Amino acid sequence: MKIVPVQSAAERRAFLDFPRKLYADDPNWVGPLDMELLALFNPKKNPHFVEGEAQWWIAIGRGGETVGRIAAFIYYPKARRYAIPTGGMGFFESIKDYSVTEALLDAAQEWLSQRGMQAADACVNFGENDRFWGVLIEGFDSSPSYGMPYNKPYYADFFTRYGFELYFKQESRELDLGQIPERIIRIAQRAAQKEGVTFAYPDLHNLKKYALDFMEIYNDAWQYHEHFVPLTPERVIRIVENLRPILIEEMIYFAYVENEPAGIILAIPDLNQIFRPWRGRPSLWQLLNFLWRKRHKYAWYRRKRILTRARVMLMGVRPKYQRRGLESALAYLPVPPVINMGITHAELSWVGDFNPAMLAVLEATQARRSRVHATFRYYFTPEAKAHDQSAERRVIMRPS
Repeated sequence: MKIVPVQSAAERRAFLDFPRKLYADDPNWVGPLDMELLALFNPKKNPHFVEGEAQWWIAIGRGGETVGRIAAFIYYPKARRYAIPTGGMGFFESIKDYSVTEALLDAAQEWLSQRGMQAADACVNFGENDRFWGVLIEGFDSSPSYGMPYNKPYYADFFTRYGFELYFKQESRELDLGQIPERIIRIAQRAAQKEGVTFAYPDLHNLKKYALDFMEIYNDAWQYHEHFVPLTPERVIRIVENLRPILIEEMIYFAYVENEPAGIILAIPDLNQIFRPWRGRPSLWQLLNFLWRKRHKYAWYRRKRILTRARVMLMGVRPKYQRRGLESALAYLPVPPVINMGITHAELSWVGDFNPAMLAVLEATQARRSRVHATFRYYFTPEAKAHDQSAERRVIMRPS
């Protein structure tokens, strides 16, 4: 077996094709689109390359077949915010042979070490953390929603065997939209009647305004999480523009208090329900059909009951507006219009174990726990680990 850094077109094709072979007999696997991965690792399309770098590898077996793959990357502004410089590893796949995993992780670690990193998180994304993040450790019995990782059950064991330690967990829950608890509905209705409280869907023709409202909410509501990186106007507009082709207005809901942005819930259609037969590599005909059928908010797919599910990517309320019922209002008020569109279920995705307030919201919905993803950290030396553990906790609790 040898580990080969991906350089040629044939090696890139081997990197992209390997999961299709690995999961050939797994009915739950939905492949991420090749075009998305190619864009993510294209310096012309991913702005993280302005202050970052990345590399792919494939593992080649004795018979010349691909038996594994991995990517390593560094976004230097984020890497330097940790107590020790920390890079990332992701897009890992391997046959059930620990020696393959070990060799791939060795190659990624060496590359990161040469660039000044002292630790690595896995499996993470070279970009925003809205997709391709985490190692699935619970919930292998169903297909993932769009952007959510799915992997072999032995991956977590292989990472811990190598020396990775659990850094945090993220929990997802499956919610039947017709079964919202009455308590949440009552709180939501009371919150909506309070003076000065208003709600709005975004106008996708005026996304800049709502992108800036989102930035104001996000930068306030998430500021107490360790290693928080505030959104800038340029970055948030870029994020929203990238999401724009798949957004449905009825799945995005803003709360305002005295016209000030106070909270948001953001969901997207679960495109994996559409993409599943493509196995990550659609034909030109499939793409053209998709572009035609997605018109009018995916009406064709909704009418055929192919698209029946959404994925809630985030929900947050600014600290000064919490405990006013806005969380319940955001969780319930957009639901009836979405049900009328034929969307019957939603995945409330990956709330971290460092976010007890949002975990309490998940619990209040009485939604079924569907999956758990883990983010692992590996320290390259004992000294790096000791220094990191002397730093502040992952969550900085908001002062009372």
